[in-house]
Amino acid sequence: QVQLVESGGGLVQPGASLSLSCAASGSIFSISAMGWYRQAPGNQRELVARITSSGTANYADSVKGRFTISRDNAKNTVDLQMNSLKPEDTAVYYCNADISQRPYYSSSGYLLRPPLRNYWGQGTQVTVSS
Repeated sequence: QVQLVESGGGLVQPGASLSLSCAASGSIFSISAMGWYRQAPGNQRELVARITSSGTANYADSVKGRFTISRDNAKNTVDLQMNSLKPEDTAVYYCNADISQRPYYSSSGYLLRPPLRNYWGQGTQVTVSS
């Protein structure tokens, strides 16, 4: 009922820029934090950047000064602008968000409020190579 769909990955040369976008869709009531994670072959998934609903962002040390995360609360989207890309940035990038679904009435007439849940996108490949 809730989906995160990423776009914008690809193959670029070192020093180039690339922008990733993620759109949340479905029965959404509210979204708190949104972020980007990445996983390179043989490595654990790691945080790249995360942004709260009020716009406070935090970044992994390895991307500070090069990557910028932003979000559009009206459109339920989060973007990642990646500049000065390095070969070590090569990974599958995953969108992540904490989302509350819309309240709904049960068959018994009770108003049910689904709890906050964490969602992942399917991932998009970013390859930095000459």
